[in-house]
Formats: sequence, structure tokens, C-alpha cells
Amino acid sequence: MDFIGAYSPSHIIFLLKGFSVTLLVAFISISLSFIFGIMIGVLRYTKVPIISHLLAVWVETIRNLPLLLIIFFTFFALPEIGLKLDKMAAAILALVVFESTMLSEIVRSGLNSIEKGQIEAARSSGLNYLQTLWYIILPQALRRMVPPIVSQFISLLKDTSFAVVISLPELMNHAQIINGKNINYVIPIFILVALMYFTVNYLLSLVSRRLENKYI
Repeated sequence: MDFIGAYSPSHIIFLLKGFSVTLLVAFISISLSFIFGIMIGVLRYTKVPIISHLLAVWVETIRNLPLLLIIFFTFFALPEIGLKLDKMAAAILALVVFESTMLSEIVRSGLNSIEKGQIEAARSSGLNYLQTLWYIILPQALRRMVPPIVSQFISLLKDTSFAVVISLPELMNHAQIINGKNINYVIPIFILVALMYFTVNYLLSLVSRRLENKYI
């Protein structure tokens, strides 16, 4: 193991550039997944005719597919039907499709956890269904959803590493390039990569705990 050679300034900078891509992809994917996850979860909770059933089929289908297959589909299959995406766009689309379905189930479960008595009380006080959902159900449900949502965000950050299969220049891709120079770099580089992932994910878990203590 060559720690000195593996941790040269040029290698560190190269890994940080890859990690910046990882964080950018994760940030965009988390933001979009959160928006679409809430939309899908709410629509399934409200049991809108036809739409709710179609979304249920969509969610169950995506949840039972491997993320790797979805990434391959967005990058290799979509161009066959005229939709060509670059590596970053393909990775983000795949992550959003996969993670938003996971988040939608968290949202739906959170909404279902609200006691029916509160809903009945809100309706009897004159609020319509949408007002009850917006002012009574959703705010309480979101507080209860904080820990599982942050856990899903942590999973998403780790899932960005799957984009290495389409050669997205993210952290794992840059680690492999460095490892290809010298087999003695493999263990030192993977240790450093692990520390990078751990640091960000641990910070997210701390945020989750603080939010959980504050709102629950």
C-alpha cells in the first residue's frame, strides 16, 4: 500500500473534483425527488380516481426494479427513442425516478399516520378537503417524516456511486482512474473515498437527529 503516492496533492484535488460532481448530482436529485415524491404521495393519499391507480402501478413497478437498470435505461435506451441525455442528466433522471417513488411511500405513510379525529374536527370546523390537507394533515405529517426522509437522502447520496457504470466523472469514477495508475493505491484511495462519503452522510444524520428532537 502506497499511502504517500495515493494521497499526493494532484490525487486529492482530482478526488475532490469528482466529489463535487457527486454532491451536485445528489443535491439536484434530492431537490427534485422531494418535490415529485410529495406530489405522488399526496395524489395517492387523496385517492384521485384513475390517477391514484396509475401512480400505484408506477410506484410498485419502479420500487421493484434495480437502480442500476434504471440508469442503464436512461443513458442507453432513451436515445433509441430520440431522447439523448448527457451522463449527468441521465444519472439525475434515473435517481429522481427511483428515489421519488421511495419518498412517495414515506409521504403516503406519514399522511396516513395522522389521526382521523383531527381530519373530522377540521372538516366540521368548516375547512374543505384541500384546506384540511394543506393546513392540518401535511404539516404534521412532514414533521413525522423527517427521519425517514433524511435517511432516504443519505441513501440517495450513496446511490450516486452507481453512475460510475456510465462513466459519470463523480467520486467513484475518479477513484477508479487513480487506482488504474498503481495497484498499491487501491486500499488508500478507497479508504479516503469511504471517509468522504461517511463525513457527509454523518452530517446529514446529525441534522436528522436535531430535526427529530425539535419537531417530534
